[in-house]
Amino acid sequence: MPITLIFTLAGWICFAPVRATDSLSEPLPSPLTLQQALKLADGVHPDRELADATLQRAQAEQSGVDASDDLQFGFEAALKVVNPSYNAVDQSSNDSWAKLKLSKRLYDFGRTDSALAAADASRRSEEWNLLDVRQQRRLEVMARFFDVLLADLEYARENEAMSIAFVRLDKARSRSELGGISDLELLRLENLFQKVRRRTISSQNKQRISRSRLAISLNRPDDLPADLVSPDLPDRLVPESVEALTQRIIDSNPRLKSLRAQMDATEQQMRAARAGDNPIIRGEVEAATYNRELGGRNPLSAALVLEVPLFLGNRVGAEVALERARLRERRAELAVLELDLRQSALELWLELDRLRVRREELVVTGDYRDLSLDRSRTLYDLEVSTDLGDSMVRISDWRLQQAETDFEIALAHARLDALAGVLLDEFDITVGSKGEGK
Repeated sequence: MPITLIFTLAGWICFAPVRATDSLSEPLPSPLTLQQALKLADGVHPDRELADATLQRAQAEQSGVDASDDLQFGFEAALKVVNPSYNAVDQSSNDSWAKLKLSKRLYDFGRTDSALAAADASRRSEEWNLLDVRQQRRLEVMARFFDVLLADLEYARENEAMSIAFVRLDKARSRSELGGISDLELLRLENLFQKVRRRTISSQNKQRISRSRLAISLNRPDDLPADLVSPDLPDRLVPESVEALTQRIIDSNPRLKSLRAQMDATEQQMRAARAGDNPIIRGEVEAATYNRELGGRNPLSAALVLEVPLFLGNRVGAEVALERARLRERRAELAVLELDLRQSALELWLELDRLRVRREELVVTGDYRDLSLDRSRTLYDLEVSTDLGDSMVRISDWRLQQAETDFEIALAHARLDALAGVLLDEFDITVGSKGEGK
């Protein structure tokens, strides 16, 4: 079994980095969907690697505690030369010997059991921590994905506004040459164009920044995604009762479960510390061969050994006090986290209610701006009004606001799911239309 484990670990060490490197060497899909991005969120990333390594350490520590009372089998030998006593029967000087020794701890009155229970609780704590890290990674990727889509919509709005401002400025310059408008009016339009141009450049930079953040969240800092697919987000209902929602989060939150497991581990460590001065019963079997045959030497022996510590100073008491202090820390951390989660649940629940009203408002706003655009287009065709461009910009702005609201709703639901320990499923969101790329 140990040989198999060694070969398994060696294979993992040799091939795991290769798999990670191969995965990172593959370019991001283009266009990139939200499902693909969320799937990549479970890939190689420093946060995930740290959580995995911590879990592996806890598993190794558990294995070490479990093996602490395993059967031990050893061989001892000595090449020894002596000056024999004058009354020894065997007067030879070669006192070499060899021994085979088999020993096992049989019972230590709860010390190993408590240590093993503590190690198991620590492992469970790291498993819950890994789940929380995976959820946070997916939330981060989802937020960064939405930021790119919003940056593209913002750039489309500002670019449209800049085009309209430039056309107006160009017409004003032509009229100014003919004396049709004043220099003051021309400067006003020039100033307006420069302001819109500055906002356009800023939104263009935001496109690059948001793509860089998405690439970094996917651990692909040198592979900025060009085209993204805007997802069709499911229409989910706001939870009816904040009390039921809060209770579900308190019962299922991974961070709370991780802390509870840490408390359990600390309690078991305290029990193990209290058992530090308990007796130990050990069984031993020994087979030996000696070059000098003496009366007190036996080729075979078996013993049931009892070890009783008589004095250990204050070591046991100090270790128990340390674990008691750690347990108090864990309880305080658990109480603080529970309060924070209650507040987060309430805020997200209220935020979803606000966003629901905001979306209803945007529906009415969209209908109004559609009618306003039709009116402006009609008047433009009749050469009565020239505000068609402004209406188109307002429609672009409405699309941006609608996307912001939809994405905020999706993120709020996802955060509630994460708080309740529901790992985000990358296949829950269907593919929509292709978003604008840069």
